[in-house]
Formats: sequence, C-alpha cells, structure tokens
Amino acid sequence: MNDLFILMKAEMAVTAIIFLLLFIKVGKGMKNEALLPLIQTLLLVNFIAGFFFNKPGHLFGDMYHTEQGTVLLKNILSLAVYLISLVCAGWLKRTPHLAEFFLLMLSALLGMFLMISSGNLLIFYLALELSSIPVAAMANFDLDKKRSSEGAMKMILSSAFSSGILLFGISLIYGTTGTINFASLPAQLDGSALQVLAFIFLFAAFAFKLSVVPFHLWTADVYEGSPIATTSFLSVVSKGAIAFVLLIVLYHVFRPMYETWIILLMGLSIITMVVGNLFAMRQQNIKRFLAYSSIAQVGFILAAMINGGPAGFAAVAYFILVYTFSNLAAFGVAAVIASQTGKENVDDYKGLYQTNPFLTWIMALALFSLAGIPPTAGFFGKLFLLTAAGEEAAYWFITIAALNMIISLYYYLRVVRAMFIDKNENPLPPVKTGPAEKLGLIICGAGIVLAGMLSWVYDYIYQMIK
Repeated sequence: MNDLFILMKAEMAVTAIIFLLLFIKVGKGMKNEALLPLIQTLLLVNFIAGFFFNKPGHLFGDMYHTEQGTVLLKNILSLAVYLISLVCAGWLKRTPHLAEFFLLMLSALLGMFLMISSGNLLIFYLALELSSIPVAAMANFDLDKKRSSEGAMKMILSSAFSSGILLFGISLIYGTTGTINFASLPAQLDGSALQVLAFIFLFAAFAFKLSVVPFHLWTADVYEGSPIATTSFLSVVSKGAIAFVLLIVLYHVFRPMYETWIILLMGLSIITMVVGNLFAMRQQNIKRFLAYSSIAQVGFILAAMINGGPAGFAAVAYFILVYTFSNLAAFGVAAVIASQTGKENVDDYKGLYQTNPFLTWIMALALFSLAGIPPTAGFFGKLFLLTAAGEEAAYWFITIAALNMIISLYYYLRVVRAMFIDKNENPLPPVKTGPAEKLGLIICGAGIVLAGMLSWVYDYIYQMIK
C-alpha cells in the first residue's frame, strides 16, 4: 500500500484536488474570486510536491510504471497547468463554471499522467481517452459563441476517428503478437506486413493528437473557437504528453521495426515543418497563428525523435519545458488582451508598445523563443533538437530543418514589427493586468531567459532521463 501511494503520488494528488472541487461544487459552492486563488494554490503545492518522495517501480503486473523520466515530465505538465491558471485568470474569473472547467482540465491531466506511466496498450488507450474527452468539453466552454461549439464538434469527431484507428491498430498488434504488454511486444515483432499496417494505424492516432501533417486539419479551427485557457492546454500540456509517450512507444516497443518507421518519421517531420510555416504566414487571428506555429514546432520535435538515445529523450523533454514557457507567455498576452478588449487579430497589435510595454516585451520574448533566436531558451531547445537528430539523420535532413527555422523568422518577427514599429493612430488602450496574470507572465518570461542561460537546467533533465 505504501508503494501504491508513493509510485502513484502524482495521480493521487490530482485525484484529491478533483474530489475537493467536486465537494465544493455540490456543497454551498464558492465565488470565483475565492475559488480561483484556492485552485492556484493547490496546483502550486501539487507541482512542488512532485519533486519529493519519488522512487521508480511497477504496479498492477507491470501495467503501470514510474521512473525518473516519467516523474520529470509529469512535473513539467503540472507546472504548465499551474501557469495556465495564472495567465488566463481574467477569463477564468468571469466564467460561471470555474469549478467544472478545472474538473475537466484536471481529469485530462490525470489521463495524461496515466498515459505516460502506462505499461500496456489497453491502459494506454483508456488513459488517452481520459485525456481527450474532457478537452472536447473544455473547447465548448464559451457557450454563447457558435465557433466554440463548432470547435468542440471538430475536436470530438477527430478524437473519435483517431480512437477508432488506434483501437484497430491495437487489435492487429494483439492478433499478430498475442500480447499488448510493452515489455513483451519487442520480442514478438518480426516486421510482417500486418504488423507494419498495425504500426501505421497506431502512429496515425498519435499523429492526430500531435497535429502532424496531414492529420492537422482540425487544429486551427479548434484553437480559434476554444477559450484561450483551453487552447493553451491543448497546445502545451496535451502535445507535451503525447510527444513523450510517442517517443517511448517508438523506442521501447517498436524498436525492432526501426528501419520501417524512421523514413516515415523523417518525411512527416519535414512536411509538418513546411506546412506549419507556410500556413502561419497567412494567419491574421492570433490563435490560428499560434496554432500553425505549434504545428511547425511539432515538426522539430519529430526531428529529435530520430535519436532514441538519452540525447533524443533529453532534447524532447527540454524542448517541452521551453515550449511551455514560450507558448504560455504568448497565449497569456493574447488572453489578457482578448479578455478586456475582445481583439484577437495580429493587426490589432499594431502600436501595442505605445500603450502596453510590459505585455509587448513578454510577447516579443515568447516569439523570439519560438523562432529560436539567441539567447532565449528556444534557441537552445532547437539546437539540442537538431543536434540529437544530427547523430542519426543525414545532413540534407538537418539542412531542411535549419532552413525552416529561418523561414519561421518571417512570421514571428511580423508580429514583433507590428507591436514595436508599425504606426497606429488608435492603438489598443492600456490593458490592466491582474496580479495573477502578471505573476504568470513574469514566470514565463523568466523561464524563457533562464532556462537557456542556466546550463544546469538541461544537465538536470539529461541526468533524469538517462
């Protein structure tokens, strides 16, 4: 019993917060002004507790396992959820269903924790569903907006299709190997045509969740229609969890089929980078802009997955941390502006520096980091990704990836130019930033700078992963 509570500490903590919110909701309830600070405090305690009393081990006949690397990623996801509660505080305070929103978000987070620690395909599938279905409800939380319902519908339909494809792939894997345990599968894989087909179905389900081209068509519409708190969760927490689980599945389960899927991974990485960059150039809505930006970033994550050693795992984990700070800073600024002015277009940001210098600098830092401009952490994140990929991939692949980094400079700096240089006779009025929002944006800004300049951050991640 002691092992159960220690090994599943992260899941137990999230479950306890879920039940506490449920009791508050079915009881007398609390006003948002009191409930939100309570939730933020609980999320902070949950994040800090993730660094203590950890040990590796297995439970339930190897269906659940935990080790240093999985604990690290869970801590990163817990940090991301805490930051979302800060940077989106303005919208969260106004929603009449605050408790329900966090019940859904934490349920999805619980599913991601279980997915990261899953030891067989059945537990992985159940955890994936738990992490996906609540997000579709979160996407529809702007109940008075038609596009929010449209985004939720596209989200649930894409999730249903990907789940069906995943189940079909799992059934083929079980039919050809007689097992669904991660530890037993590698010895049963012989690269037969049916197993290759099963892997393609399994990978397609991951590609849907990660928004890998050509499985990305739902992403921009869902991002635009969802509340920014949901969009932030989808962009950072969901993608971070799926990316790490895909890396584990590729190298711990399907390693015997390496020669089969490595070419697929390289091809999809390049296509995802190119399509994400080209479509990001044309976007005017800031949420659609960041949606295609995130698709391009997924292409770089796929590039690092070519290396299945400690360098590849560490590069992906470090990039997820950096991406958390960068994307949440950008979405945080967008959330503050949208909640008070209703403006979401890039053109609305023209002359923003004249009236909102703090928000402008945070957004600029975030965009510099996403573009990979030194000395921000995003530069080092992409450097480690390409270095890890360079150990296994050909020079032409690294060259194409580097060229895509250069192309991305155009659309990221387009927003920076609009804020600092472009003239606007009627810029956005001064936007009041609440204490929680300001704290979240400062943490994100500091993370963007310090995670790149402090070398021990990557060293710590590397030691935890290996």
